[in-house]
Amino acid sequence: MKLKLRRTYLGESYTIGKFYINDVYFCDCIEDTVRKDGIKIYGKTAIPYGIYNVIMSYSNKYKKNMPEILDVPNFTGIRIHSGNTEKDSEGCLILGENKVKGMVINSKAKIFEFYPLVNEALQRGERITLEIV
Repeated sequence: MKLKLRRTYLGESYTIGKFYINDVYFCDCIEDTVRKDGIKIYGKTAIPYGIYNVIMSYSNKYKKNMPEILDVPNFTGIRIHSGNTEKDSEGCLILGENKVKGMVINSKAKIFEFYPLVNEALQRGERITLEIV
C-alpha cells in the first residue's frame, strides 16, 4: 500500500495537505509547521519530507493499535490518528476534511475508514509506505 501526503498549505502554525492511498485521493490532513532541515521544536514540527515505512503497533498513549510511521529523523512515536487542529498533532498526521480554515473535521470518520484498510493491507503481506512531498 502506497500512502502519499502532498502538502498544499504551509502556514506559520500548521500545515494542510492532501492524503492519497495508492494514488487515489482519500482525505485532507493537518499537521504541525514544516521547518527548515535540522530544526525541530518538540510537538510543533511536521515530519520531514521523505519516504517512510508504516506499521500497526500498540500506542501506550492511546491504548490501542494505530498506524506508526517509522524511522522519522529526530522523532519517535509518530502516528496517523484523529484530531482537529495542529494542537492535536504533536508531530503526527491528523486525517479529516479541511472545510474550516486551520482545522480538519470528520476526523474520526476518516480514521474509522482508514485503519481497516491498513490492517487489510498488512494481512495480505503488503509493505506500507508513506511518501511526504
